[in-house]
Amino acid sequence: MQQESLKEYLLSHVIPRVQMPAQYLGGEWNMVRKDPAAMRGRLCLAFPDAYEIGTSHHGFQVLYSLMNARDDWYCERVFAPWMDMEQAMRQAGLPWYSLETFTPLADFDVVGFSLQYELSYVNMLTMLDLGGIPLDADQRTAAHPLILAGGPSAQNPEPLAPFVDAFVLGDGEVGLPEVCDAWRDLLDDVASIGGLADGQAGRQQREQLLAELVVRLPYVYVPRFYEPEYRDGLFLNLNRLRSEVPEAIEPALSRDLDAIPLPTRPIVPFVQTVHDRISIEIMRGCPWQCRFCQSTVIKRPVRVRSVSTIVDAALETYRNTGFNEISLLALSSSDYPHFEELVVELRRIFNPLGVNISVPSLRVNEQLRTLAELIGNDRRAGLTLAPEVARDDMREQIRKKVKNDDLVEGCRNAFRQHYQRVKLYFMCGLPGERPVDLDGIVEMAETISRIGREERGRPAQVTASVSNFIPKAHTPYQWNAMQRREYFRWAHDYLRGLRQLRSVTVKCHDIETSLLEGVLSRGDRRVGQAIRLAWQRGARLDSWREHFQPQRWWTALDDAGIDHQRLLHEPYSLHDRLPWDHVHVKYGRNFLEKEQTRSVVQLESMAGAP
Repeated sequence: MQQESLKEYLLSHVIPRVQMPAQYLGGEWNMVRKDPAAMRGRLCLAFPDAYEIGTSHHGFQVLYSLMNARDDWYCERVFAPWMDMEQAMRQAGLPWYSLETFTPLADFDVVGFSLQYELSYVNMLTMLDLGGIPLDADQRTAAHPLILAGGPSAQNPEPLAPFVDAFVLGDGEVGLPEVCDAWRDLLDDVASIGGLADGQAGRQQREQLLAELVVRLPYVYVPRFYEPEYRDGLFLNLNRLRSEVPEAIEPALSRDLDAIPLPTRPIVPFVQTVHDRISIEIMRGCPWQCRFCQSTVIKRPVRVRSVSTIVDAALETYRNTGFNEISLLALSSSDYPHFEELVVELRRIFNPLGVNISVPSLRVNEQLRTLAELIGNDRRAGLTLAPEVARDDMREQIRKKVKNDDLVEGCRNAFRQHYQRVKLYFMCGLPGERPVDLDGIVEMAETISRIGREERGRPAQVTASVSNFIPKAHTPYQWNAMQRREYFRWAHDYLRGLRQLRSVTVKCHDIETSLLEGVLSRGDRRVGQAIRLAWQRGARLDSWREHFQPQRWWTALDDAGIDHQRLLHEPYSLHDRLPWDHVHVKYGRNFLEKEQTRSVVQLESMAGAP
């Protein structure tokens, strides 16, 4: 079916009959339009979740803008369909397509998936299958698009290894353009000496192209060139099948954040999305070394943008979008070295325009005491903070240097600036956790609510949002076991039972979701079979609570022969080879081992504390 006829058929027969049809239409404000025939290569950026999530993602907009700034590549977009749209497409026998030109995914040179969350893995399979692309990487020929994946969830690539041609590790702004160019060069070379083959010859041709890609780019991981080895059901090693491929993958790195252009003409959607605002990354990496935090490790080293770059980009983006809020993005925004200067300048320029300044990732430190006054509260009614734990000795254990006095005084000042609500993020299930650590969560929330009464005459609304700790890859805690569901059930009930003030809400993350995230983030290549089984049995959009059916996953894992209880709840030894060890991070495994060893010593001293 020709692209124009596909579009016409969708508009007349399919899109009017599904929920929120605007998410499947494209044509948004600032969407890039190019002549595909005039391009050297075509890339489709794929976000394996709903449009309202993916189109709000800052990194996705960055790569879209970066690739379309070139005159030889056309970068288009695709998101996961809702179940009604998928059903309608399958019933009509139509392929999944890009929003810019309604081109089937199978017709692109490269399709690149942004992996932000493990529970979206099945959506990737939906998009590939519906797009007419074989699920298994080893069944594709050189005529099929190159299937890339990157992002935080690619830090353990093994569960998706059967489905992805190549993982691009590190900074996408560096890696993605170079991979696209290298792949296009390789395809052009093949075309000049006889063209693309079909069948087995085409599959062998593709394998050779991938081998050449790996040799050229050290941050590209192609799973087919490595074979996992197991002993007694446990992962033992990852062995190379070709001598020319590297033993370890080094991430791509951009040392100058200012040199990476910000997307000043981001897509403005026609429908409401999770973030309708200007987003600007002011700093990449984090100066702290919290033992639970994967992002801190994988985004090293710390790099910052200049105040002038940020302000200029914010003003240009405002003119190109009309958004009335600017969000300053970083793992810890208030640790940006020129934070006060930046906020003062942004307020000077944007307050007269009625544009609010939002800082969603604040660190609890001395600066918090004056932050509410600095930022102001023209439209903001809430403050969001992440103390993670409530007791000082547990903070020492997780290496998050937070002081309760700073948090209390920061909230007090926020209430004086007319803030009405506070949201606090905590974790439960951390190594060495005790009942007194859970006590402290509710005590802290109720203390802050009472401070609201002191400052405003009525209790402040305080939400304690409690997530279930998952020992993620590339963190010092990666060797630890995850708590069992019985413990989390007890801990959640215990927390809710402690609450005395009606103004305090305790919200606990879904236990089954956390356990599955643990499996998908810590599993080896064998987990790929369970992902396939769950998808074949109907798993879709599992990050949305209304679609998630955990028993489907536990059954799929059992049927794939995976002992998920062992995978989740038995710790690794420091001497064990881990499924993700071939992916290198800054400071390396030695640093993580030292931090884990220190953690164990501290846990022993904590065990006897009251």
